[in-house]
Amino acid sequence: MIIDVHGHVTSPELFRRFPMPPSLADIDGMIERKAALGIGLTIVGSPVGAGTMVPVPGLDNYAQTADQLESFHEWLARTVQERAGHLRAYVYVNPFGDDAELDRAAAWLAQEEFVGLITNTSVRGEYLGSPRAEGLFALAAQASSPVLLHPPAEPAAAPAMRGHLGLIEHVARPCDITCGVAAILIAGWLDRYPALRLIAPNAGGALALLREKLDLAQRRAAGPVTSPVSQQLREIYVDTATPSGLALAAALAVFGPERMLFGTDSPPLSTPLPAAVDAVGRLDTGADGRDRILAGTARELFGLPAGGTP
Repeated sequence: MIIDVHGHVTSPELFRRFPMPPSLADIDGMIERKAALGIGLTIVGSPVGAGTMVPVPGLDNYAQTADQLESFHEWLARTVQERAGHLRAYVYVNPFGDDAELDRAAAWLAQEEFVGLITNTSVRGEYLGSPRAEGLFALAAQASSPVLLHPPAEPAAAPAMRGHLGLIEHVARPCDITCGVAAILIAGWLDRYPALRLIAPNAGGALALLREKLDLAQRRAAGPVTSPVSQQLREIYVDTATPSGLALAAALAVFGPERMLFGTDSPPLSTPLPAAVDAVGRLDTGADGRDRILAGTARELFGLPAGGTP
């Protein structure tokens, strides 16, 4: 059974309030389409909590109330319960949230429906190298929770894209992953919290191409003295949610199959699911490495039981 670590769903309530890709509401259709390819389990969540990735004038995804987030997670837990053989979920958390929000995220993490956290690589142009992110990293380390570092609806480069949604989605967001994870490494969060298990989607953006450049950047940094960034980079997990075979090959060379996880970003990403599975099959990993990417590492990372169904 293949495990997809990167999918999204959203609630009917949010569909009534915001524009959304229709695929986010077709949960049973997603499960059926994936099952036909051997994808038996998808870990789903929202990178905007009770918000939307589609730009809405005047909407601030980071101004959600506690009640709104609670309602969203209650819906998500019920959705997983109703489809427990096919779904697990991420708890959304603002990386710069206050203690009350972090405490509530920890409470949701204790529920069996939830197996990890999902957060943004930047908030209003501020990356997670910021000291303000310490609460998030402390929570993740204490809970031994994987964290999917998802780009936000409005990445740091979005204003320069002048509203071009294609550039924001397909260029600015992967770049936000690259810059966001680089900021985390340079800040030394992995040295301070070695139990952190961080997942960079989209094959890690451009991180696999920047290993040596990151070491050069570290030498010029004025922050804390940490282990070499190129060494820390090997502690990051990446998913395979990219249409680029070159990006996957670079990720394999830098991170290795033991740090790669099968992911599709579907829904809402429209890349054909067979192509996502075939792309992993074309990697030069051998059978054992391919099995790790498709399911084995995800089972270990998220504490999922072995066997045909979770």
